[in-house]
Amino acid sequence: MRLTLEDGTCFEGSSFGRVAAVRGEVVFNTGMAGYVEALTDPSYCGQILVLTFPLIGNYGVPAERRANGIDGPYESARVQVQGLVVQSYVADFSHHTATRSLGSWLQSSHVPAVSGIDTRTLTRRLRERGTMEGWLFPNSMTFDEARAQATAIDMKNEVFRIVAPEAPMHYTGGAPSIMLIDAGAKDNIVRSLLARGATVWRVPWHAELSSYATRVDGIVIGNGPGDPADMQELVTKVRGLLNRFDKPIFGICLGNQILALAAGALTYKLPYGHRSTNQPVQDLLSRRCYVTSQNHGYAVDADRLPDGWESWFVNINDGTNEGIRSQRKPYFSVQFHPEAKPGPEDTSFLFDEFIGLARAYSRK
Repeated sequence: MRLTLEDGTCFEGSSFGRVAAVRGEVVFNTGMAGYVEALTDPSYCGQILVLTFPLIGNYGVPAERRANGIDGPYESARVQVQGLVVQSYVADFSHHTATRSLGSWLQSSHVPAVSGIDTRTLTRRLRERGTMEGWLFPNSMTFDEARAQATAIDMKNEVFRIVAPEAPMHYTGGAPSIMLIDAGAKDNIVRSLLARGATVWRVPWHAELSSYATRVDGIVIGNGPGDPADMQELVTKVRGLLNRFDKPIFGICLGNQILALAAGALTYKLPYGHRSTNQPVQDLLSRRCYVTSQNHGYAVDADRLPDGWESWFVNINDGTNEGIRSQRKPYFSVQFHPEAKPGPEDTSFLFDEFIGLARAYSRK
């Protein structure tokens, strides 16, 4: 298998997944573990994922979960990436929950994968030039053939439909009742809400959100793939909710960007994004610092926040925005993943605070 970047850089390795040609934005994640969670994260839909940790596959993959279930460690019902790139693939796995190898899982999921790639050199290239498109294809193909035949996902329109559920789903719990706006939300967001006693309405972003808003005590805007500026339909719907919904709204990852756009701010593309399990952020109110799990390629322009909104968290590495909050209403959001999976759960208390607020508003 070969990986060729749009700048002409070429890498060659050995296939351990499906043998096919695919195209997608090449991005890297620096986490040492959590490949099952990462590969099923809808935020990676349409992308070729590079794992920088050199040893991948050694703990295998658990059995498939039950139909329509949300059991971990999976974050969705299928592998989301276009392709996978690693340095050293381990076929002989060892873990008490594993029932199959990473390679066999990818093959059955029809996802190409390549090992033997110098991921350190590749990551340096992406850091220097920024993320770029790439083609992953078998050695039997020429690059011109791969360009012509590679399958890809339209990242402006198609991707948002692929990752969202076709119809709303209901998860029974207690009070409060929460609507999760799903544009590719991870299953652990649902699990985190249910673990705190909530009832969850998981509603696709393209549904009539205002009708569900009248039934709930709080709203979560979940994560997802792509450029938030391409989600103007959702931005318009959330802007309408900001004008009518006085209960708590909590944005996560893409939800941070959507909330910012709905409020009147702007977003921009990062050179190579934040995709890791050790991103340090600081709470600008308490000045406390936290280590967070992140997976995003866009950020909110904190200098363009409108009156009545303020930055809440900041990334300590590069100073980019990591969260915003309204100064007048219970609306707030974070760019990182407080539900983690994979990664640290240092900021899981944000779910506690959100649920506490929703309960308080439900009693009014």
